[in-house]
Amino acid sequence: MTDPDPKLLEVLVCPQTRTPLRYDRAKQELISESARLAYPVRDGVPIMLVDEARELGPEE
Repeated sequence: MTDPDPKLLEVLVCPQTRTPLRYDRAKQELISESARLAYPVRDGVPIMLVDEARELGPEE
């Protein structure tokens, strides 16, 4: 697993809500609390497409 560049994580925002994201290293996802979406990170590359994101469950 390759983590995204930390400097990149500082500037990325949710494409839907334009709010900051939280990186979940264990799941390799960028989490948008406001949109309740998780964007995948594949081989260190964030996939910032709403169509590729999964909806967060009620406990997440």
